[in-house]
Amino acid sequence: MLIGVIADDFTGATDIAGFLVAEGVRTIQTIGVPPADMAVDAEAVVISLKSRSCPASEAVADSLAALEWLQARDCPLIFQKYCSTFDSTAAGNIGPVADALLDALGADFTVLCPALPVNGRTVHNGELFVGDVPLAESGMRYHPVNPMTDSHLARLMAAQARGSCGVVTGEVVDRGPDAVREALEAQRAAGHRYAVLDARTDAHLDTLGQAVADMPLVTGGSGLGAGLARAWRTRLADPARASDAGAPVGTETVVIAGSCSTMTNCQVAAYAAEAPALAVDVSRCLSDPDYVDVLAAWVLENRAAPWAPLVYATRAPQALDEIQRTFGPAASAAIEATFAALAAKLAAAGFTRFVVAGGETSGAVVQALGVSAFHIGPTIAPGVPWVRAVNKPYAMALKSGNFGQERFFFACQGGGS
Repeated sequence: MLIGVIADDFTGATDIAGFLVAEGVRTIQTIGVPPADMAVDAEAVVISLKSRSCPASEAVADSLAALEWLQARDCPLIFQKYCSTFDSTAAGNIGPVADALLDALGADFTVLCPALPVNGRTVHNGELFVGDVPLAESGMRYHPVNPMTDSHLARLMAAQARGSCGVVTGEVVDRGPDAVREALEAQRAAGHRYAVLDARTDAHLDTLGQAVADMPLVTGGSGLGAGLARAWRTRLADPARASDAGAPVGTETVVIAGSCSTMTNCQVAAYAAEAPALAVDVSRCLSDPDYVDVLAAWVLENRAAPWAPLVYATRAPQALDEIQRTFGPAASAAIEATFAALAAKLAAAGFTRFVVAGGETSGAVVQALGVSAFHIGPTIAPGVPWVRAVNKPYAMALKSGNFGQERFFFACQGGGS
């Protein structure tokens, strides 16, 4: 094993796993901390948790359990994976988890780099950008759970972690791996516990991957994971065949969208213009125990359509605000439970491919299907690979809300993007 990844949600785990496989690293993703006796034949293990928005104490406990499992297998490098938009509140959970992992590893310093240039996430002078605008001016400022109202990563981290946080600028990164290592040592000597790494291009990520490859703990997004993988190219067993075990199986497909991100809204609108699509009724999710049967019947009625049926809870920001005012936090839990039950019913009816948008929705669907681990397969879009269940006959595309292009749902069915 070259790397063990501790990811804070399901789609975030699939995101980095896909980038690792695309760079030739044989990768398995597990759902939660694996059992102690689970045998793994892979160069990377990605442990997906649901620790992004839970209480910080729970996130820390789960992350330390994942670390213990990886340490028992002599994993040389631990990667704390979070979203490329640094999703967190003022209290965490990125900072508290990073603090706990550093302490458990006996380390006193690490880096932060959520950059993913291929999807428009870049870091400049320590500030995170989404496309051409700072994070706090992007759609993430409306996030229902983790609204991001500050773009400066050092300031965000200092508010939720112990110790101070410095910045290694792009000018340093441009000078190469040795310059970055020297800058990191200077940051550490200055008393910083963390350092934000600027990255605006894939070339920057390659430089950073080489510079941090020997650190016991690295934190960041999937872009830095890809940079690390490229730094290990000569150490990989068979890069050309890394995705074979995760190639999709079956043909019967359903699309489920729970995310309300800007991109998922665009994807749902594009797909609904050409394919059967049904918006869920939030009030019935909360009050009607038979509602999932209604949804399943609709999907079955449309299973022979040219494009797979879509069931969605995706809403524009104004409509989402209205739902939250009307139903409160119970709405999200009820929708997730409905989607989980729907996926289980459709699996029993013969569906084998599940395309799911949204981290929380993906987690609910995966758990409902009884999947314990995935082989990671070929990439559909940057950060979104096909995955094949280790213990079930299912293929899945688990998409983080803002990932993929407008015609992503078509691309999952060979329709191009």
